[in-house]
Amino acid sequence: MPSPLVVALAYDHLCTFEFACAVELFSLERPELDVDWYRFAVCAAEPGKLRAAGGITIEAPYTLRLLDKADVIIIPGWRDVDELPPPQLIKKIQKSYARGARFCTICSGVFVLAATGILDGKTVTTHWRYADKLAKRYPSIQVKADALYVDAGQVITSAGSAAGLDMLLYLVRKDYGVKVANQVAQRLVIPPHREGGQAQYIPRPIAQDERGRLSQLLDWIREHPAREHKLADLAQRAAMSERTLQRQFLALTGYSPYEWVIRERVAIAKELLESSDTSLSQILELTGFGSEESFRRQFKRVAATSPIAYRKQFFGNL
Repeated sequence: MPSPLVVALAYDHLCTFEFACAVELFSLERPELDVDWYRFAVCAAEPGKLRAAGGITIEAPYTLRLLDKADVIIIPGWRDVDELPPPQLIKKIQKSYARGARFCTICSGVFVLAATGILDGKTVTTHWRYADKLAKRYPSIQVKADALYVDAGQVITSAGSAAGLDMLLYLVRKDYGVKVANQVAQRLVIPPHREGGQAQYIPRPIAQDERGRLSQLLDWIREHPAREHKLADLAQRAAMSERTLQRQFLALTGYSPYEWVIRERVAIAKELLESSDTSLSQILELTGFGSEESFRRQFKRVAATSPIAYRKQFFGNL
């Protein structure tokens, strides 16, 4: 059985960086991985030479007919969220989706899929700048504005530019397992996966001294996940009032202190489940969840699956 064929769309006024994310992930040969790596190709969404950001001109070797054979179709950020994609592209996407092809969109690329109707009833994300516009224009789509990427099964959508790398690495993890994805991330010199949402990157005014104190507190919590971390204790350590701490936590991370701590604990649990055979009782102790019931409930809420199912999906591929 041949390896999956990944096809990246190119179009006039192409978003160069987001397109390059797909090229970097899938076009390079990776003999060190010892797996049957993806095949990669580029097809043009419209005829003629295509201009890309930065004064680059692209001449794609394939037409939209290649989408009929693609296993994964990647759509970089669309050139104008107020412009509908060409009718021929919409038809090809609908046909490819109907036969089971998977789709990955980066940033405003989700607007292309939204125009086809295949996202109706699904949960997606996009760059925080476009989230409200997407939700208003397509009310049948649920927009998760604070996510780095969202897996809706046959469709995975990501936030702004760099989140495309997070999403594509996630795809690699799904297809080849955590060990291969980690090797690819090492070659790219980026984290295998980032926790938290894009809310932490939305500009908000925070005094520099408070940012420094809060950053130090976050680092300390990460080093001591098993502690109880009461709000009063955290505020005292950061030399802030509880009210100020809650406000600055939300501004910097997008979460309350309680929710951020829960998500950090889940992130640690995920790493242990992925990379070791550490028992659930040991993970419970290391992450600071008060009970097994709390651990399972919070893990499922954050990771959208159970600890056992998560380990089976990722650790089983090591």
